[in-house]
Amino acid sequence: MIIPEKLNIGDTIGVIAPSNPIIGDNVEELNKARQIIENSGFKVELSKNIFSATNKYSATAKERAEDLNNMFGNKKIKMVWCAKGGENSNSLFDYIDYELIKQNPKIFCGYSDITSLSNIITEKTGLVTFSGTNFKTVATDETDYSYKEIIKRFVDKSLELGRKDDKYLTIKKGIAEGKLIGGNLSIIRGLVSGKYSINFDNKILFLEELGFETGPALASNFIYYLKQNDVFKKIKGLWIGNYSHESNISLEKIILDTIGNEYDFPIVKSNNFGHIETKTVIPIGIKARIDTNENIKIKLVENCVK
Repeated sequence: MIIPEKLNIGDTIGVIAPSNPIIGDNVEELNKARQIIENSGFKVELSKNIFSATNKYSATAKERAEDLNNMFGNKKIKMVWCAKGGENSNSLFDYIDYELIKQNPKIFCGYSDITSLSNIITEKTGLVTFSGTNFKTVATDETDYSYKEIIKRFVDKSLELGRKDDKYLTIKKGIAEGKLIGGNLSIIRGLVSGKYSINFDNKILFLEELGFETGPALASNFIYYLKQNDVFKKIKGLWIGNYSHESNISLEKIILDTIGNEYDFPIVKSNNFGHIETKTVIPIGIKARIDTNENIKIKLVENCVK
């Protein structure tokens, strides 16, 4: 496993849009986020194609992959931060220079559709990547919780997941250790099999989903797909994040409807990651421990930046 260097005040952060482009209102939001982050003491460099929409719906896959590769190849860039999510980050897979990334490890962060890139980069290179707030979201969040989590993880090297007063629920009792993988449920579903798939063996899987786009029936579809492909036979533990739908049906209910009591691994729930104001930074590829006897039921047990 390759652990990236920590971020220092004064470092340059590279910003890319590997999914949807920065257009319309997003431009102002990006500029506001840039101001907040530069006021914190960092330098910000935007990628060449961040505002491009060559295909009308996004820049081409090659253009977006070029931006990603260039940021990893640029020695002055210390963190690659994804501007926003979208729908088609997976289109970059064939054009990413995985060897370049392996030779130039640095912090890579984003969430939602960025889940696909984070998990595949970790799978292909061994680089620890991070599920955390997107760059633009620093300006659109109503609180500074998520940005403070960025500083805490990358600058202060903290191993604390979320805040001390974050609430954790036990869905199924138990103790487990394993490396973290996961993120957005609909994206993880797409990484179960095929040329670009991830290894679930002995992992702790963390899952969240955007209820606005994925209703309970569709979420059930995704969970059943994981079950049908033996994901739940392979993992050591499950950590459920935010899912909010007008039906008030929870993600944990959907999961339990699917898997019942068929598996022995512990399951915990919290609202400190997902499509929500409170987004802690979760390292992908780092070992964590679930212990449902504790108040804070999941903890990191390895450093994730050095």
